[in-house]
Amino acid sequence: MPIRLFDTVSQSLRDFEPRVPGQVGIYVCGPTVQSEPHIGHLRSALVYDLWRRWLTYRGFTVTLVRNVTDIDDKILAVSGTEEWWALAARMERAFDTAASALGILPPTIEPRATGHIGDMITLISRLIDRGHAYAAADGSGDVYFSVASWSDYGQLTRQSPDEVESDEANSERGKKDPRDFALWKGRKDSEPATASWESPWGLGRPGWHIECSAMATRFLGSGFDIHGGGLDLRFPHHENELAQSRAAGDDFATTWLHNGLVTMNGHKMSKSVGNEMGAEDLLSQTDSATARYFLLAPHYRSTMDVHEGSLAEAAAAWDRIRGFARRTADLVTAAPEVPDAFAAAMDDDLAVPAALAVLHDAVRAGNTALDAADSAAILARANEVAAMVNVLGLTVEADSHHATHAALGTLIDRLISERNRARADKDWPTADRIRDDIDAAGITLEDGADTTRWSITNG
Repeated sequence: MPIRLFDTVSQSLRDFEPRVPGQVGIYVCGPTVQSEPHIGHLRSALVYDLWRRWLTYRGFTVTLVRNVTDIDDKILAVSGTEEWWALAARMERAFDTAASALGILPPTIEPRATGHIGDMITLISRLIDRGHAYAAADGSGDVYFSVASWSDYGQLTRQSPDEVESDEANSERGKKDPRDFALWKGRKDSEPATASWESPWGLGRPGWHIECSAMATRFLGSGFDIHGGGLDLRFPHHENELAQSRAAGDDFATTWLHNGLVTMNGHKMSKSVGNEMGAEDLLSQTDSATARYFLLAPHYRSTMDVHEGSLAEAAAAWDRIRGFARRTADLVTAAPEVPDAFAAAMDDDLAVPAALAVLHDAVRAGNTALDAADSAAILARANEVAAMVNVLGLTVEADSHHATHAALGTLIDRLISERNRARADKDWPTADRIRDDIDAAGITLEDGADTTRWSITNG
């Protein structure tokens, strides 16, 4: 079965066919580092981490480029008394720390916008030479993309150029058409001198959209396989990227993927109304593996709604998987393979909910096999679960106190044996006392047909 992806441009599922056999080039819009990361940022990064892991599992060599927008209107607006570049660096570290905690692999390449100003100037010059961009005649130093010059504008979001409205506040600064968008922004007196670079049009800085077009083609070439990002970036950011890149003569992305947004109790997250969950908020409420499971469980294209109890639900589901994986860790072979049903789900536009259903079925079957002491079934399910957990990037950490856990296990097993003897002798007071002692120690017993399993109540 081929891997299928939902392409935003065609609004359809398409079989994935890489430009170069065996290789995949992915560009993902990374963070604009003006503030602390929130769970929406992390979910987007996690989605493309999953795509990367699955494509790698399927035998592709994946190059993942995820940029950092470290110069932008928003960064300058909120920096206050702090140097804008210092704020950007601090917020970038915060994002990287949170992403690492969630097991999100570092991108193959992580370019910063400020490191590629020259590439952006070159791309803008190409657009001017091809008649798709112009320098403002008012002497501001601004350069704009001419929407009217590109008949395919609106292709990504399926709107005609006549339907497009300006998304910028500075339409009075030398635009020929209010729909045109900035490629280069001439320096304003109110902006710090450090936030401007020399260009053929005077001192200034790049517009947001040109940054990604320049960095994507710089590292992945004129044409590449996949461009990803959050649903909120479709317009104007990705629409403008596509238009300016194609107008400059680049094929750009073959397929566009967009992940769904995160809401809080059915409402859009917003700092102004106080319903935004930061990365630190999430990671302070649970362990990193549970947080990863929580964010990856919904289908990547769906809206993820965070509500009271949703994190606890994810924690309970992950604990069932983690408990079985820990109990059978010593049985796992070096390179186990995922079940066919799991692979089919992942091949079908990364259908993680369906893949998780396969994983939970394997855990249930594995626990049944443990109860029945069916060694062949236990071995098979242990390897399947390990393979699926690994592909999803979920870490089943070894017990932090392994030696203590082993010693505890010896003592508990002895108590269970004593309890079983008491039950066999119908010595119910002794059997109940042993169980009460074990329960008081925070240990749960589960009696099966032929065996008794135990687990630590607090995980």
